Amino acid sequence: MQQQMAVLTLGSTDLDRAKRFYLNGFGWKPVFENPEIIFYQMNGFVLGLFLKSALETDMGRSGLVSPGAYALAHNVRSQEEVAPLMQQLLAAGGTLLRPADAPPHGGYRGYVADPDDHAWEIAWNPQWPISPEGYVTFR
Repeated sequence: MQQQMAVLTLGSTDLDRAKRFYLNGFGWKPVFENPEIIFYQMNGFVLGLFLKSALETDMGRSGLVSPGAYALAHNVRSQEEVAPLMQQLLAAGGTLLRPADAPPHGGYRGYVADPDDHAWEIAWNPQWPISPEGYVTFR
């Protein structure tokens, strides 16, 4: 079976606030939106922001676990891009989880949470080149 992911969906308690964060922080523009969901075309998959109550209904589950048991990552092409992007995300309503620094395994990274507390790692890793299309390759 092919290893792929088609859609990653995050629950949000306030889609307008989330949309502002992703636009003003990352510069991402939706390809589709309605009162319950926003979709962003990414490089090879779709990111969805789903109103949490509607996502719970759609899944047939209630009381979804709060964010925090995972981290999403946004890799950049150079170490110098990490801190400015983190500052942009903070200015857009994010919360600093960990300032940028060099981890023991190499590279440079820091963490910011979006307004719904989804953790984003902003990272540069010299061993993970990024293609012109934005695809990261694990070497």
